[in-house]
Amino acid sequence: MIILCLNCGSSSVKYSLFDQTNKRNIAVGLIERVGYDDAQITQEAPGKDKFEKTAPCPDFKTAISWVLNTLTDKEHGVIKDVSVIGAAGHRVVHGGKLAKSEIITPEVINYLKEIAQLAPLHNPANVLGMEAGLAVMPNIKHVVIADTAWHQSMPPHTYMYALPYKWYEKYQMRRYGAHGTSFLYNAKRAAALLGKNPFDCNLIICHIGNGASMNAVKNGLSYDTSMGLTPLEGLIMGTRSGDFDASVAFQMMERENIPPVEMYKILNKKSGVLGITEKYQDRRDIEIAAGKGDERCQLAIEMEAYRMKKYIGAYAAALGRVDAIVWTAGVGERGPVYREKALQGLEYMGVHYDKERNFAAMTKNAESLISTKDSPVKVFVIPTDEEIVFAEDVAAICNGTYDIHTNFKYSFEDISYRNSLRDESLKKELIKKPFLKKAIINTPKEILGE
Repeated sequence: MIILCLNCGSSSVKYSLFDQTNKRNIAVGLIERVGYDDAQITQEAPGKDKFEKTAPCPDFKTAISWVLNTLTDKEHGVIKDVSVIGAAGHRVVHGGKLAKSEIITPEVINYLKEIAQLAPLHNPANVLGMEAGLAVMPNIKHVVIADTAWHQSMPPHTYMYALPYKWYEKYQMRRYGAHGTSFLYNAKRAAALLGKNPFDCNLIICHIGNGASMNAVKNGLSYDTSMGLTPLEGLIMGTRSGDFDASVAFQMMERENIPPVEMYKILNKKSGVLGITEKYQDRRDIEIAAGKGDERCQLAIEMEAYRMKKYIGAYAAALGRVDAIVWTAGVGERGPVYREKALQGLEYMGVHYDKERNFAAMTKNAESLISTKDSPVKVFVIPTDEEIVFAEDVAAICNGTYDIHTNFKYSFEDISYRNSLRDESLKKELIKKPFLKKAIINTPKEILGE
């Protein structure tokens, strides 16, 4: 079965085409600036040159049509026609009560619209993508994959807030978390690298990107996570504040005459490292400026890394035993400065990171070990692969074999699993960056220190 995986953001469409039969990516791509006249599509496929094109893209229906046209293009495409696509998977950041992936129905879409305010930067765009996909490809099954589903295993004492209980009863005000598809993938891969049953593993997973969150995984299940009712709570992020005293918002609303809607926008889009530096939200820009002496950027790095360290320590206490710490997503995979600052001083809890390995682990194409061989707690850098979770959920739903992850086994749980597209990219990358080899995991023996 050929499955199209779609991840629609506020002005972007990230996509991949997955051959479920042969367990490999056929193509991956991204459309940026949806809604603008200078939207750009980028597509990569094994054995083909990278394709790029700029053109007007007024809406998501146009964007998805553009995706299909690119996938079937005679020169740059990878399939003959759209009819070979058997199903589509759609990401939604906040699924509310959804505990696992489901076929998209009018009822599901209406429910997701009702809870849109729980993830205002993402859910509306996610739903628009679903509606556009259904319009462009009406004859195939469409499946929703919710990032919050993974966290449905959290116990009440970790997901409840100390607020009037009737708010929970009437409005379901509680912690939901996010990045669940990434956490699921990383939890299963970390267990494979450790040579353990997933449900015997205690992990701390750090998904650090423009949006960032951490997950305490206890016996293979989500036990606690840093994001809350919405993606605003927790770590310092690109434009989100993360944890802070709520009284600050009320006082500033009064002092600056800021209406609630504007304050919500400030906390979500004008805070985080952008708020601190007043210039940048991209950590690469911040690192460059910090290296040139920009004190605000230096402060932003220290603040963000310190928040990560606090959560690692808190989750270690909550779990009692930690088998591994996992870094993933854009900054997590390619941000050695942040990893180093967050891991320094954790020797007391059995974390011994290897400075050379850490700075060699700067690729999205390979799994790396950045702890010393004798470190009781292993530290991995695992490039996330949400698309394969999408694809396997969709295929299993279509085949009638799908179930919640505790009763379902993914192909990537096998230590021998490889992402063919990443392997091809890694070969090219190693020619330019041979130092990456110092951290890349080749065999399980390297992890166990044998």
